[in-house]
Amino acid sequence: MPYWEIFTPENAFTPQDKEQLSQRITSLYTDYAYDLPKFYVVVLFKEMPANTMYVGGKANNNFIRIRVDHIARQMDDPEMRFLCMEVIEEKLAPLVKERGYDWEVHIDETPMDLWRVQGIVPPPPESDIEKLWARENRPVPYELTG
Repeated sequence: MPYWEIFTPENAFTPQDKEQLSQRITSLYTDYAYDLPKFYVVVLFKEMPANTMYVGGKANNNFIRIRVDHIARQMDDPEMRFLCMEVIEEKLAPLVKERGYDWEVHIDETPMDLWRVQGIVPPPPESDIEKLWARENRPVPYELTG
């Protein structure tokens, strides 16, 4: 699962902005790189009251902090990691950069064996079961083998 937490100043995004950004983020994983099930992509917006985000010891009420956790796929290749970060910047630009916000983003990678979806072990990457999950856009119980 790609899990995104986006910490923003209060009222930085309208509900429509949040939906648009969530769709842009989802497309990164479903159309651009991995063809993951859409429901794998979770985006959580956290609005921060004024004077609660500090950068360098000073309140910054124009700052957006983005924390991403990749679980469904890992990026072992430095070129792939660089490309991923470039595409993320492209996806964020219309709603973050072009609106004049300061921002920072980072990605952590969690091992797949530390992940469950509704109590189900997610299927192996690119397996027939994962493709079924993508088509159904929901977890489908299956029998573990191996």
